Amino acid sequence: MDEGADRPVTNGRLNIGAIRSGFAPWEDPAAKPLVRFEKVTKRFGPVAAVKAVDLSIYEREFFALLGPSGCGKTTLMRLLAGFETPDEGRVLLGDNDLSDDPPHRRPVHLMFQSYALFPHLTVAQNVAFGLKQQKLPKAEIADRVSEMLSLVRLGGLERRRPDQLSGGQKQRVALARALAPRPKVLLLDEPLAALDRKLREETQFELMALQQRLGMTFMIVTHDQDEAMVVADRIAVMQAGEIAQVGRPTEIYEAPASRYVADFIGDVNLFEAVATSVSGGQALFASPDCTGGLAARIDGGVPLAGKLCLAVRPEKMVLHLDPPPEGPNRLAGKVADIGYLGDWTTYVVELEGGRTVRAARANSARLVERPVGWDDPVWLTFAPDAAVVLTR
Repeated sequence: MDEGADRPVTNGRLNIGAIRSGFAPWEDPAAKPLVRFEKVTKRFGPVAAVKAVDLSIYEREFFALLGPSGCGKTTLMRLLAGFETPDEGRVLLGDNDLSDDPPHRRPVHLMFQSYALFPHLTVAQNVAFGLKQQKLPKAEIADRVSEMLSLVRLGGLERRRPDQLSGGQKQRVALARALAPRPKVLLLDEPLAALDRKLREETQFELMALQQRLGMTFMIVTHDQDEAMVVADRIAVMQAGEIAQVGRPTEIYEAPASRYVADFIGDVNLFEAVATSVSGGQALFASPDCTGGLAARIDGGVPLAGKLCLAVRPEKMVLHLDPPPEGPNRLAGKVADIGYLGDWTTYVVELEGGRTVRAARANSARLVERPVGWDDPVWLTFAPDAAVVLTR
């Protein structure tokens, strides 16, 4: 097990936050990717599940493939695992083209969504299965099984069978079995989908810590946006077999590259708009949703011709019970619905033109009475730098 040299340590433990915040090999032109997809296309009959995908994943990266069902994310993972063969392009691990390597000869292991544990084998025998296939000495297998079970906190359960385990314990056995051969890349196919919400959230942080302790490359495939945002160093958002955007979670959320990404990642309000003027790094827009117009900060590379779209996250919307000053980014309406989520309250506001937008407020104080109620007249405002101008 590689704890990694020269990595930050606090009180004898790896400082996960320091490692992750300073980890960005994709920004280093000299860094060499561990995994490369080069113009990879995969068809099933007339349908192209993956279309000319170029993608690089780096050693020790926790990478997420995110998208809805049918977008091609699982196919891309199976191409790396060797369960599918590309029709065009190459999949490389380091300098090695994996095209002719069968799955069992690739230093890549896949943890299946169903866990796929052998029901007639004990926990220890399940974990040892891949090691026996490698024909390792019995003593080494025993040591490795003990190490893996300790790592996933299942020590003492070696003799149990899968039907004697909880869902979370089964998930840990499957993880230990996938890690035991020490692959260069661990593939995780919706690994937490079968767990309840609280256990799923706890396991996300455990996976992050485990990946850092092992110094291993993880690639997770998921349709759960929150899961990808929590665990991944970078996310590739997929759309109809193509990569729509690759970036850190904060980049994907705060600076989406398209309407599709903005709409898929979290909640968002999208306003159709046409630019009317530009001055001092700020543009004014005419929009049917706002009689006073919209304003947004822009950079010099944003083309402003034709119809555009402004994306504003609900938490960036400021809710007012009293009319704010006249000006751009001022929307009037009434509260059509309220969703209380404990830490947040979401307000659905029907604008004067009939469309609805969402505003979110953090419940930072314990309230005896709710200050905003159904059918209350309200106003929404947002800062120009809260809006993202989307050209596609």
